[in-house]
Amino acid sequence: MFTQWFKNRWMLLISVLLSLHAHAEITWNFPTPATPMAEDTLHVHNKFMLIVMVIFLVVLGIMIYSIYNHRKSKGFKAAKFDGPSNKSQLIWTLVPFAILLYIDFILMGIPAYHSVVAMEDTKTNADMVIKVTGSQWRWQYEYMDGDAQGLKFVSNLKTSEDEIYNKTDKNPQYLLDVDNHLVLPVDKKVRVLLTSTDVIHNWWVPAFGAARDAIPGFLRETWVKIDKPGVYRGQCKELCGKGHGFMPVVVEAVPEADYKVWVEAQKVKLAAAAEGANKEWSKDELVAKGKEVYAKNCQVCHQANGKGLPPAFPSLVDSAIVKGKIFDEQGKLLKDSHLDRVLNGKGVMPAWKSVLNDVEIAAVVTYERVDFGGMSDTLQPAQVKALR
Repeated sequence: MFTQWFKNRWMLLISVLLSLHAHAEITWNFPTPATPMAEDTLHVHNKFMLIVMVIFLVVLGIMIYSIYNHRKSKGFKAAKFDGPSNKSQLIWTLVPFAILLYIDFILMGIPAYHSVVAMEDTKTNADMVIKVTGSQWRWQYEYMDGDAQGLKFVSNLKTSEDEIYNKTDKNPQYLLDVDNHLVLPVDKKVRVLLTSTDVIHNWWVPAFGAARDAIPGFLRETWVKIDKPGVYRGQCKELCGKGHGFMPVVVEAVPEADYKVWVEAQKVKLAAAAEGANKEWSKDELVAKGKEVYAKNCQVCHQANGKGLPPAFPSLVDSAIVKGKIFDEQGKLLKDSHLDRVLNGKGVMPAWKSVLNDVEIAAVVTYERVDFGGMSDTLQPAQVKALR
């Protein structure tokens, strides 16, 4: 029996050792700082850890010395303290208190105060401003000034459902990649405005040393100044709902010259999208485009098959919303409730008119009507444009 027990424990130990190679990378410190704020935060953290370690070792040393040298076997007896405090007790109380007060206010308080002030100084010498809006479960980025003023796009999780449900191999950036990166120039102070359309989110990139809640109805601020080019990844670190783990942040820092090239390329894309709104699209074109838009923006709530997750996210299949059209006696369309819901949202459903362009809205509405509503009519981008 003992032999079998020993064999089982030995096999368990071998299994644990063999599985170590499958573990994620382990680090014992913060990520390499990419901004002055992260550098300052790391410096303060390391200084505090050294101070706390010294205090710990000193107190532990005194405890071990006292316990070992004043043990009962050496004839020591426990002292009895009663009556008013004597001078010795008062001194042994005030001296440690004074030491800790000095450490807290001078050695730790001043560096911490400097870091907090630096974190809150979002406006001084800011080179550009971006607005970040969180919604379940994606980020919207809007450039508020400079050459990129007016650029706006949504950043969605790029990881496929096949990867999530183990139907295919997971790529190295599993759950940490998006379709549209936030692109920023290096060595520029970027003021970041944060808000949310539904619940509390948190825009967090560890290498930036900054994390700030995005709260519905409020505009909050932070800032970044990236020191070197690279791709920096983060996540929402608030528990913002069932899709919390599928809301990554990806920031691509590039030299200023490359940033200007990117801005011009984005403007060309916007111009092409505007032209698309004036084009007559075929049903097949709209359905194909709509399927892409649905997969990126709608599938996370309503599911790939359109059946949703009732009651929070209702089914679209043969639903009154998808088929909802109101005509007058002459057959003139009075209201399209499906289009209205996509444009303006309701409840937890966001208003997509500020996120998607005319082509994308027309396409996704057509796709939902055809695939989930069994309808054959289409919606043209020009019709959406007319309702803006």
